[in-house]
Amino acid sequence: MAYFRPPGPAPDPALVRSLSQQQLALLQNRRTEPLAAEPRLIAGCDSSFPTPETIISVFVVLKFPSLELVEKVYSYGLVTMPYVPGYLSFREAPNVIQAFAKLTHRPDVIMVDGHGIAHPRRMGIAAHLGVMLDMPTFGVAKNKLTGTFAEPGLTKGALAPLTDPKTGELIGEVLRSKDKVLPLFVSPGHRCDQATATRLTLACLRGYKLPEPTRLADHWAEEFKKEVR
Repeated sequence: MAYFRPPGPAPDPALVRSLSQQQLALLQNRRTEPLAAEPRLIAGCDSSFPTPETIISVFVVLKFPSLELVEKVYSYGLVTMPYVPGYLSFREAPNVIQAFAKLTHRPDVIMVDGHGIAHPRRMGIAAHLGVMLDMPTFGVAKNKLTGTFAEPGLTKGALAPLTDPKTGELIGEVLRSKDKVLPLFVSPGHRCDQATATRLTLACLRGYKLPEPTRLADHWAEEFKKEVR
């Protein structure tokens, strides 16, 4: 997810309390479990902000394991919530859910450009969306949000655990998706486990740093922006 981080005053404490309570409620409904069956369709999801006031969210649906593109949709709208650090999923989720509603092919699992449980309160955008949609989700992020890790090996497929520095809890895996590129951060969202998230990410690599579902979602976000400018 490409976040817009505007400068400005500190967020309203009442809003932060409300978002924290909502996040806790979502967390209580989040589950970690393997997929019931091998996916036949995998979706990629990405959002970006063309302007500080607007958001575009994209879903692509691919056949698995061939990764043939079968559908692409987007939703474009106004951002309804101010920027609050640590609660960015609330800023994106309403528009992402509107994009999901446009799909005619229902995916078996969603790969989200962002974090799952690799979040200070274990509720990144992938986990948030998974609970809201009651869909299997996992996150593949380009940057670390929280956690400690040792650099994985420099070759494609190298892995290292991402752990909570205080508890040692495993909250994700750090994956080298291409030789000598910066690693990705893979974590389960909802109705998915770490092993599945990592396995599917590896299975979706096609020579680029990003796996195909999120790479194509990002690509089509740029194309769809031309339609809304």
